[in-house]
Amino acid sequence: MAKVPNIIPVTDLRQDAASVLRRVRSSKHPVVITQRGRAAAVLLSTEAYERTEHDLQLLRLLARGDKEIAAGKGFDLDAILTDADALLAED
Repeated sequence: MAKVPNIIPVTDLRQDAASVLRRVRSSKHPVVITQRGRAAAVLLSTEAYERTEHDLQLLRLLARGDKEIAAGKGFDLDAILTDADALLAED
């Protein structure tokens, strides 16, 4: 079952920002801020934001790798693993 998002109007955020921030930090779930009845912004904890940015970077790298493979570019996996083993052996 999908989670129901936390939604608050911008006026509630203005009136009690500290409480909203505590809720975001403790729940680890985003809060959707509405203005005039429509979603205007999303408030995330820094932990959730950093995790999302990290995941997005990984997805971008994977997409770039897929494009390189489709274009016939890239490196042989066995050669990469051999180089990685050599680097690890140096440590």
